[in-house]
Amino acid sequence: MYRFIAYMQRDLLRWSRTKLNVISTLALPMAWLVFVGLTLPLDFGGNYLDFITPSILVLTMLAAGLSGGISLMFDKTLGYLNKFLAMPAPRESILLGKIGFISTRGLLQAIIILVFSVLIGATIRSPAFYLWTFTVLLLFGVLMAAFGTTVALFLKEHDTYAALQAIISMPLFFTSTALMPYEEMPSWLASIAHVNPVSYAIDAIRSMAVGSPDLLSVAGLAAGAAVMLVACGFAFRKVVAS
Repeated sequence: MYRFIAYMQRDLLRWSRTKLNVISTLALPMAWLVFVGLTLPLDFGGNYLDFITPSILVLTMLAAGLSGGISLMFDKTLGYLNKFLAMPAPRESILLGKIGFISTRGLLQAIIILVFSVLIGATIRSPAFYLWTFTVLLLFGVLMAAFGTTVALFLKEHDTYAALQAIISMPLFFTSTALMPYEEMPSWLASIAHVNPVSYAIDAIRSMAVGSPDLLSVAGLAAGAAVMLVACGFAFRKVVAS
């Protein structure tokens, strides 16, 4: 546990020192809230800002999780990963520290976005809602961080990973329930959204807002995170051993 925290703390310190990077990761979600949440009407009833805020929180975690692979690639390129592997610590602690950093960074960003959404008009919810929301975001963050890290293990160029990240992130977001509910979608899009992990996270948060926790979506996220962590562990062992 000590080594896991040490690796995670190292990445958090490095990230916090790049002020422009911290600000830039918050600019896009805030722009979505202002220019979409406050401007688009909600034809199917309700406050659209309340409807889209869970989407932006999940989008924040999605971006943080996928961009986390870049951090691992820099460690590989600059030789830090080999130095870590030479230290007397379980190799899994390196991997878990990286995933822990990526997920924690995403949660910190999500907290700021959530506070901002309340300041511009989103409804203030109960403490149970926020606890549930952060649990869902953590599970989704671990899932995406493990996925991004696994992909980064097998790539050698940052440009290739950045291109892959763009190909994955926006289609996942737009084929989910981020912008509209299932019943407002064309049938083909609703079919895709029903199996999209982004929809699982968004639906789990929205369901809690109306007082009926979606345990099935949370169970699906937990199972996906567990499977992805195991797969990431196997991939990490295979890559560092070669």
